[in-house]
Amino acid sequence: MTAQAPAAVDVEPTSVFLRACRGLPVERTPVWLLRQAGRYLADYRALRERHELLELVSTPELAAQVTLLPVDAFGLDAAIVFADILPPLVGMGLELEFAAGDGPRIRNPISATRDVDLLGVPPAEETMAGTLEAIRILREELEPRDVPVIGFAGAPFTLASYAIEGGTSRDFTRTKAFMLSEPAAWKRLLTKLGTVQADYLLAQAGAGAQALQVFDSWAGRALGRDDYLRYVAPHNRELFAAVSRTGLPVINFALGVSAYLEDAAGCGGDVVGLDWQLPLDEAWARVGFERPVQGNLDPAALLAPWRELRARIDDVLDRAGGRPGHVFNVGHGLVPQTPTDNVRRLVEHVRERTS
Repeated sequence: MTAQAPAAVDVEPTSVFLRACRGLPVERTPVWLLRQAGRYLADYRALRERHELLELVSTPELAAQVTLLPVDAFGLDAAIVFADILPPLVGMGLELEFAAGDGPRIRNPISATRDVDLLGVPPAEETMAGTLEAIRILREELEPRDVPVIGFAGAPFTLASYAIEGGTSRDFTRTKAFMLSEPAAWKRLLTKLGTVQADYLLAQAGAGAQALQVFDSWAGRALGRDDYLRYVAPHNRELFAAVSRTGLPVINFALGVSAYLEDAAGCGGDVVGLDWQLPLDEAWARVGFERPVQGNLDPAALLAPWRELRARIDDVLDRAGGRPGHVFNVGHGLVPQTPTDNVRRLVEHVRERTS
């Protein structure tokens, strides 16, 4: 049985994050950070010494604990559930592991059309129960604090690239070779992935997530515009159309798509997540100022001395121009070397500048 979208409730939100996601006036710019719960936090590293990554992700109490670490430490305006984009592949029949220092590995990657046909499309309530329960725990914990919970999933191309390459890739040659030589199987693969991800996002909404984000981490790195429009965009449009039934704000975050930003943003979503490759005002103008955006500080800026980091934060805020609909964030995930003091000062500075 697939997940059902929760009934949309037409109540104006009070949190600054949800208001900004809907383009409503806010008393200050909301701020949260991609990978805000992760290896730069000492408490997280301590947990990782005792638990494997997949154990942290799949154990609801541990996932909720990790999710709360940066919210409690820095007073961020949203909490994104601690999870990973790849575990849904396990339920489909792929064997996932995270090798120390080597990132994710698929032990039985897709190499032939038959492998696509053998993939299942099980419901998220069966395969992703740990993450869904973590969202329920977080919603109960954070609702009194008016801190929304964000659920997320990977976009079809990004998951397909892991499934075919067997891990991360520099050039995506196996993925593109399969895409170009087996277009019918490619379509079946992305259709299955889109079905699983739509169900997963709907289930997260049903569990209590108040916003959803779709990560397309690799399409912009791997494909030119023509291939994106032919082989990726139709599946992304279907995914966003399905998830729009939740009535929740949906963030469309695609990395490296500056060459065809309008096309990627045009696939759907209420909020466009912007990476750091374009100045925020230029990127926002290209997707339309009537549409909320999220971003877009270079995460490497947090490795700089405070005077340089502050100048770059101010540049993003200045380019936002005080328009409604801006969520301050980094343009990709925080790196493990990020000093926690810089995260704290960033959050405090955004609040002071925009209050």
